[in-house]
Amino acid sequence: MRLVTARRLASACGLALAAVAIGAVIGRPLTGSAASAAAPSNTATPTISGTPQENAKLTASTGTWTGSPTSYAYGWSRCDPNGDACAAIAGATGSTYTVQSADVGHALRVTVTATNADGAASSTSAPTAVASNAAAPASTQAPTISGTTQVCSALTATNGSWSGSPTKYAYQWSRCDQTGSNCAGISEATASTYKLVQVDAGATLRVTVTATNGAGSTSAASVPTAVVQSPPPTVVNGCPASGTGTVQIADVGSPARLVIDRTSLSPGIVTPNARTIQLRARVTACNGRPVQGALVYATGVPYNQYTVPPEATTGADGMATVTMSQLSGFPAARRQELFVMFLRARKPSDPVTGGISTRLLVSFHVALR
Repeated sequence: MRLVTARRLASACGLALAAVAIGAVIGRPLTGSAASAAAPSNTATPTISGTPQENAKLTASTGTWTGSPTSYAYGWSRCDPNGDACAAIAGATGSTYTVQSADVGHALRVTVTATNADGAASSTSAPTAVASNAAAPASTQAPTISGTTQVCSALTATNGSWSGSPTKYAYQWSRCDQTGSNCAGISEATASTYKLVQVDAGATLRVTVTATNGAGSTSAASVPTAVVQSPPPTVVNGCPASGTGTVQIADVGSPARLVIDRTSLSPGIVTPNARTIQLRARVTACNGRPVQGALVYATGVPYNQYTVPPEATTGADGMATVTMSQLSGFPAARRQELFVMFLRARKPSDPVTGGISTRLLVSFHVALR
């Protein structure tokens, strides 16, 4: 009895060990490779072909997808003329769609949903032109906008191409957000050209062209422009941002300052016989550019040696000339060696001692013998 029991126990233990070994082999992860799960991903959006005109048939392409979709579903939407504020059209779920009377005055879009075993993804087409009545003009090519998208530049709209032989065209420019959505018509911007203003900076623009013939009117909107840029600055640090040579005093402002960078006196040495003397001073600003139209003031120090002439105006070379007549106070001392002058240059519209003015003391040799 004991022998049989021992044999049965050994046999049971062997079976258990075999089961554990088999389970270990079966349960071990495979080291081979398998395709990873991937839902479709769109690489080129769907498109719509056909003329968006009442009773006409439109056809949607699927676009291009990765993930090898096994099926496609379609959903057509009716939108505003810019292709925004879209609403699904009940029952419009095929790859083709016949334009209805309710679509007239609206743009249409189609959303394609691609499906494979791993999931589904959707992509929406660009909007069509605005759908038209059967006999009214129909857009076959959307209007376009040309020109530089910078404040103060002018944009020009083309009509695009139309069927139905339109007899006239009307224009309405709209200001949109940076993506070309949320557009609002610009008051009085109803010509084929539009000059950009500062409020347009940071926005995009679209133009809606309305074509008319005897049967009715149809509108088509352009794609949005690039984002409008502000113009480059015309003044940098108080100086004209461009140009060389002479600068007008009216074009110089704070924080720039005037500079008296050159002086000369005739005669070169002041003597008792110099009954009149003539001072020439050059005024510059903005990295040495001559300033035209600055006012230059000059007086001797002490003040009673020569007369104080009226302020002189600088010319295109930046030079101003003042003439002074000798007074009884010259010489100021029996051994005077220098004749000192106080000079000031200023902008006519600035306060005498403020703004961009500059002041300078200069001296010239004196010979009393």
